[in-house]
Amino acid sequence: MKHIFPTQRYIIHKETEKGVRQVHFSRLQLLALISTAIVLLGATLFFSADSLSKFLYQTRLTEFKQNYASVSENLETLKTRLDYLDSQILALEEKDEAVRIYAGMPGIDQDIRQLGIGGIMSEKSLFMDNLAPAVNKELVALEFDIEKLSRKVNLELISYENIYDQVKTDVDRIRAIPSIRPVRSGYLNSSYGYRTDPFDHVQRLHQGQDITVRSGTPVYAPADGKIKRAYYVGGFGNHIKIDHGYGYATIFAHMSKLSVRTGQKIKRGDVIGYTGNTGRSTAPHLHYEVHYYGEAQNPLDYFFSDASQ
Repeated sequence: MKHIFPTQRYIIHKETEKGVRQVHFSRLQLLALISTAIVLLGATLFFSADSLSKFLYQTRLTEFKQNYASVSENLETLKTRLDYLDSQILALEEKDEAVRIYAGMPGIDQDIRQLGIGGIMSEKSLFMDNLAPAVNKELVALEFDIEKLSRKVNLELISYENIYDQVKTDVDRIRAIPSIRPVRSGYLNSSYGYRTDPFDHVQRLHQGQDITVRSGTPVYAPADGKIKRAYYVGGFGNHIKIDHGYGYATIFAHMSKLSVRTGQKIKRGDVIGYTGNTGRSTAPHLHYEVHYYGEAQNPLDYFFSDASQ
């Protein structure tokens, strides 16, 4: 029977203090030794590569976590700024509605203010797909908010341009609309609406706004006009009525001193008198009424700015 590997022997000589030592290997034994060495070397390389891969993974994971924390912090800062801008735009929308009333223009429908926002821009999708899901979600929400704010700003710009065009052609009527608080300070007390009368305890309509304020506080004309009445009557005490034209009139009651006379023309912001406690009054305050074509209005709807401005 023939052997697959010819019978050959290899001798390794090694000199020692005791003499020369010989180690005999057959060809088969040598191949087995080499194969074992190769296997051990491969295993060593494999485990070394695996350890290196784990090390690199942990390094990249740590770096990613640090970057994620930084991105998250920046996103929170951006969200805070967007929330602030949104509150500012909301304030502008409220002023826009007030100015539209002031200019005699219809308000903007809420459906128009809540304009639909389009989808995320496709060219950004590849970039966003490579981000962590949490970051991706936050970026999508922020982009939505930014686009919504942009649309709101554009809508307000268009609205103010329309208001400006309207105001330019109707200055006289606008100057006649009561649009400032009649006193700079004070506490809003009994408001427009039904209430129990403090004297006879009967439920009746209170046609104005009471502002609790110290006696002697200046009272300002809320719009241009002409003094129709400026004298003392039983219930109102010292009082003033101004005819502003275009259907608007205002009444000021319980004043301590009057600084205008009947028939006098006044401008918005002029001092017309001083608060007090005259007439049917329980404490120092100003009773203020706004009328439009003879119908009492809620004065708070006409508090567009502070007094004298």
